[in-house]
Amino acid sequence: MTDVLTTIAQVAILVFVLTSMIGLGLSLTVRQILDPLKDARKVVLGLVLSFVVAPALAWGIAAVFGLSDSATLGLLLLGVAAGAPFLPKLTQMAHGEVPYSVALMILLMVVTVGYVPLVLPLLVDGVAVSAWDIARPLLTLMLLPLAVALVVRARYPQSADLAPRFNQISSASMALGIGAGIVVALPQIWDQVGTGVILATLLMVVVLLLVGYLLGGSGRDQRVVTALGTAQRNLSAALLIAGTSFMDTPEVLVTVLVASLVLTAALLGTAAELGRRRGTTTTSEKQ
Repeated sequence: MTDVLTTIAQVAILVFVLTSMIGLGLSLTVRQILDPLKDARKVVLGLVLSFVVAPALAWGIAAVFGLSDSATLGLLLLGVAAGAPFLPKLTQMAHGEVPYSVALMILLMVVTVGYVPLVLPLLVDGVAVSAWDIARPLLTLMLLPLAVALVVRARYPQSADLAPRFNQISSASMALGIGAGIVVALPQIWDQVGTGVILATLLMVVVLLLVGYLLGGSGRDQRVVTALGTAQRNLSAALLIAGTSFMDTPEVLVTVLVASLVLTAALLGTAAELGRRRGTTTTSEKQ
C-alpha cells in the first residue's frame, strides 16, 4: 500500500509541475514575466532574502532549538535552496502578482543551480554537489515546458483559452500529491515529534514570511509574492542533495522530508488565508 501511495504522490507532483508550468506559459507573455526583473532593487532584495537571510535564519533557528547535527544540516539544505514550482500556484491562491511570481521563481531557480554547489561545501565539510544534478530536473520539468507554452501562446494567442483547464488539473494533482505524500510520511513525521524539527520549520516559515512581506515591495500584491517566494524553498533540490550526498546519514533526508511537508502545509494555509482576506476586502470595496 505504501508503494502505491508513493507512486501516486510522485506521479501527481510530476503532473502538477508540468501542468502548472504549461498553464502559466499559456496565460502569460514573455514581456509580462521579464518586466518585474527590470526593478533592480526588487531583484537584489529577492536574492538577499533567499540566499543570505534564509540560510542564516535556518542555521540560527537550528542552534536555538538545539537540533542534532543531522537535523541542522537538513534545515540548512532547505535554507540554501530557493525557487520552486509551487510559488506561482501559491501566488494564485493568495491573489498576488502572478507574473512577478513566475519571474522570481525562474530567477531563484537559476541562482540556486550555481549557488548551492558553491556555498554548501563551504558550510559542510566533505560534501560535493553537482550543479547539473540540480539543474537537470529544473530545466526539463519546469523551464522547458514553460518556454514551449510561451512560444505556443505567442504563435497562437487563442491557446490562452486552455490555461484555466491546465490550472484546474495542476490544482487537483497538487492536492492529490501532497495528500498521498503526507500519508506515506506519517511515520517519519510522528518520529520527529519532540525533536524540535517541526517547530523549528514552522518558526523559519513564519519569520521568512514576515520579513519578505515587510521588505517585499511597494504594494500588497508584490509583498505577497516576495513573502511566499522567500519562505518557499526548493524542496526538490534539497531532497536531491540529501538523498545523494548524505546517504550515510539518512536522518538528513528524513529531516528534509518532514520539514518540506510542514513547510508546504504552512504555506498553503497562509496563501489560502491571504486569498480569502483579499476576496473579502474586494467584496467590501465593491459594496
